Amino acid sequence: MKINKNDILEALKSITVPGEGANMVDSGAVTNVMTFADEVVVDITIKNPSLQAKKKVEVDILKTIHEKVYAKAKTKVNIKVEAPAKQPEIKGKAIPGIKNIVAVASGKGGVGKSTVTANLAVTLSKMGFNVGVLDADIYGPSMPIMFDVEGERPLAVNVDGKSKMKPVENYGVKILSIGFFTQPNQAVIWRGPMAAKALNQMIFDAAWGELDFLLIDLPPGTGDIHLSIMQSLPITGSVVVSTPQSVALADAKKGVAMFQQESINVPVLGIIENMAYFTPEELPNNKYYIFGKEGAKNLAEDLEVPFLGELPIVQSIREAGDVGRPAALQTATALESAFETLTRNVVQEVVARNKTLPPTEAIKITTMAGCSAVKK
Repeated sequence: MKINKNDILEALKSITVPGEGANMVDSGAVTNVMTFADEVVVDITIKNPSLQAKKKVEVDILKTIHEKVYAKAKTKVNIKVEAPAKQPEIKGKAIPGIKNIVAVASGKGGVGKSTVTANLAVTLSKMGFNVGVLDADIYGPSMPIMFDVEGERPLAVNVDGKSKMKPVENYGVKILSIGFFTQPNQAVIWRGPMAAKALNQMIFDAAWGELDFLLIDLPPGTGDIHLSIMQSLPITGSVVVSTPQSVALADAKKGVAMFQQESINVPVLGIIENMAYFTPEELPNNKYYIFGKEGAKNLAEDLEVPFLGELPIVQSIREAGDVGRPAALQTATALESAFETLTRNVVQEVVARNKTLPPTEAIKITTMAGCSAVKK
């Protein structure tokens, strides 16, 4: 017996693909039907990828052809699955009143990331911006010391009927840190989920108010805390701090790569070179490149990201941080000028980023088999 193609199509109109409403012919699910004497080949595309759905479609086609067209038809069903693109599930959310969130990171510890963050914050405040700092270095918080607020505790305030933490404030900068909730000699021994929970509380249970910039001082590396922050917040952009030596540059490169990863896609505003050179007081015209010359600048050029500037090795920067009075507070000094240049470059990159790129989304993160899978 020769089977007619139109008879097959008419029979298939009696079948509805699970979850798609219209019959499989009118809905376009049946993409092709071929007949050869008593043989039938049906090509069909469905959206449900489950094995159960595929099996049901195949059985329904076989049964219908055998019952309505020819009981002995040799029928083959080719099923193709085209699942619709899954819309991103955004777990994080913006904080009302905060215009820009800038993450300050470093691949390696000890390169002066927290010192740079503190001085950026102070300089932004001196420029007239409303600034906050979130100390996200859960295991080594340093902002309470650097802002001379080590003994302070955030107060509870009522905002729209909800109790919120009021950030501690000094030098015109609002600060929250896990260091406010622990003793100076107390080690924070927490697993990732507990650290992430503490961060979320400091982010979303805080009365930050209106801020032009919230700077996030990230811990060294590219680990759990970084992903938790980017999961919780839409980061405007990131700044990577490095020293010029090769071992620091290798880690800084990883830090840039983390933000530029397609599934994370946080704009890198630029790289800052700290401890770029040393100038002795008695030899003001000499520069000694103790850790190498222009390593971070060359890295920025290689990675095609902006170079935001360099900071020299100056004893007073360290001393100022230790006594809780950031060096950028000094007036009419070369250091004040260096931090102002650096900060203006950061602001310019933020402005350019906001003009040319859409808002950054928080990312969705799942953990599988000991590795982190990151999805938009």
